[in-house]
Amino acid sequence: MTPESRAGCPERTLAFLRIDSLGPPTYLWVRRLFLGLLGVTYLAAFVSFWVQAEGLVGTRGIAPVADLLHEATSIAGSARFWKLPTVFWLGHSDAMLHVVCAVGVVASLLLTVGVAPRICAALAWLLYLSILSIGDIFLGYQWDILLVETGFLSIWLAPARLRPERAAREPVEPMALWLLRFLLFKLMFLSGAVKLLSGDPSWRNLTAMDFHHLTTPLPSLVSWWAYQLPHAFQALFVIGNFIVELGFPCLIFAPRALRWIGFVGFVGLQLAIGAAGNYGYFNLLSIALCVWMLDDAAFSSWLPARQSRADSSPASAVRRGWPPQRIVLAGCATLLALLSAQQLLGRLGIRALHFEPLTTIGRTLTPLRLTSAYGLFAVMTTERNEILLEGSTDGVDWKPYIFRYKPGPLERRPPIVGLHMPRIDWQMWFASLRGCGGSAWFHRFMVRLLEGESAVVGLLANDPFPAEPPRYLRSWFYRYRYAPAGSDDWWERELLGRFCPPVRLEHGRLVTRGVPRSESREPRPFEK
Repeated sequence: MTPESRAGCPERTLAFLRIDSLGPPTYLWVRRLFLGLLGVTYLAAFVSFWVQAEGLVGTRGIAPVADLLHEATSIAGSARFWKLPTVFWLGHSDAMLHVVCAVGVVASLLLTVGVAPRICAALAWLLYLSILSIGDIFLGYQWDILLVETGFLSIWLAPARLRPERAAREPVEPMALWLLRFLLFKLMFLSGAVKLLSGDPSWRNLTAMDFHHLTTPLPSLVSWWAYQLPHAFQALFVIGNFIVELGFPCLIFAPRALRWIGFVGFVGLQLAIGAAGNYGYFNLLSIALCVWMLDDAAFSSWLPARQSRADSSPASAVRRGWPPQRIVLAGCATLLALLSAQQLLGRLGIRALHFEPLTTIGRTLTPLRLTSAYGLFAVMTTERNEILLEGSTDGVDWKPYIFRYKPGPLERRPPIVGLHMPRIDWQMWFASLRGCGGSAWFHRFMVRLLEGESAVVGLLANDPFPAEPPRYLRSWFYRYRYAPAGSDDWWERELLGRFCPPVRLEHGRLVTRGVPRSESREPRPFEK
C-alpha cells in the first residue's frame, strides 16, 4: 500500500462519519443497488424452482397444476381467474412450466443489470405470482409471499427508461420508497413481536437458541458449530435478536445517522441467520430491503466525486409535482399503507384500523399478495424428528430413500445450500411436526414413488430402485441429535416408531393391506 493510499483510508472513513455535512439525502445509487439485489433474488427463486418444477407441480408431479386449476374452476367458476391469478390458465403443460421459468430468469438477469427495469420488474412479479398461485403447499413460505410483495412495490420504484444509463438518472418515487421502508419495519418488528406474543417459554427464558441450531429445518455446517457454544452465548444471541428486531425497526424512520446504524444491525442479523441455517434467498431479499435505510451519501466515499455529484443532485434525484398518474399512485399507496398497518396491528391484537370497508378491500386483494403479515420463528421447536422412508420390491429387503439436504445418513455433514430452496426437504420438516394424518402431500409423494415417476424421484439424492419401482413403502420416525465433537458421525438418532403405516399401491391409491409381515422388522442403518 502506497503512502497516498494509506492517507486516503482515514479520509474516506472520516467522510463517511461526517454525516451531518453530507447534504440532503438522495437515492439514485440506493435504487440501483436495491434493484440489482432484487434481480439476483428473483434469479435465485426462478432457477431454484425451475430445477424442481416437474417433480413438484408438473403433469406427473406431486401436486399437478392441472388438478389445482380444475379444482379452482369447480369451486370459483368464472371468478377463478381472480381467485387464482396465474398465467398457467393459458396452459399447464410441463413445457409451460419451463417457459415461465425461462422467461423469469431472463427478466431477472435484465433487472439485475438495469435494462428496462420497470418492464422486467413487472414481468418478474407477474411470473412469480403465477408460480406462487399454483405452487400448492410447496410455495407457501413467508419469503415467497415477501418476494411478491416486495416485487410489486419495486415496479413503482423502477425507472421506466429502457437503457441503463438513462434509467439510472430517472428520479426516485418517494412514495414507493416509504412503502418499502414500512415493509421492512413490518417484517422486522413482527418477527420480534410474535416471539413474545406466542407465549413460547424458550424465548422468554432466553433458551431458544439452545434448540434453534439443532431444530432449524435445514441445518448447515455453521449450525453444528453454533450448537456447541455454551448457554451464555446462546442467551446473548437471543437478547441481541430482540434488540435488533424490536428496537432497531424504529431507526428505519429516524435521521440518517441512526438509520445507518440500524442498517448495520439488520444486515448483521440476516448474515447470522443465513449462516446458521439454509433459508434460500430469504436473507438476501431481507438485505435488499435493508438497503433503503441508506442513501447515496453512504456511497460517496467510494464513488468518483464528479459522478456522485452528477447522479445524486437533490434537485433532480426525487420525483416532484402532481401529474394525474402520481395522484393515482398516491391513492394506491395510501390504500396499501392502510392495509399493511391493519395487518400489522391485527397481528399484535390491536383493532385500531379494523373497519369493514378496508377489511373487505383487503380480503378482495388477497390473491395478489400485495400486503401480508409476517412473523418468523414464533414458537421454537425443541426436538428434531426426522422421517426415514424405505421401499421394497419383496417386503423383505428394504432400501432407504435419501434426501439431498435434510438430515439422513449419520455420517453426512450438514450442507450449505446457498440461495437454493429445496422445497421437498423443507416439507419433510413440516411433515415431521404435523404427523402422517396432517401431511396429505406426503401420501401423494408416496404414490409417485410407487409409480416410479422419474421427475419426483429426481428430487431426491438417490434412486434405490432404478430398474423398477418398489411394491411397498414404509416410513419410520427418528429423533436426531448432533453427534458430540470428535465423533466419526455428524448425527445420532433414536427410533421412535412408525410415521405412516406400511403401504402399497392398488388402483392408484395407497392401501395398508397386503404388505408382507416381514416388513415389521426395524430398519437397518444407512449403508456407508
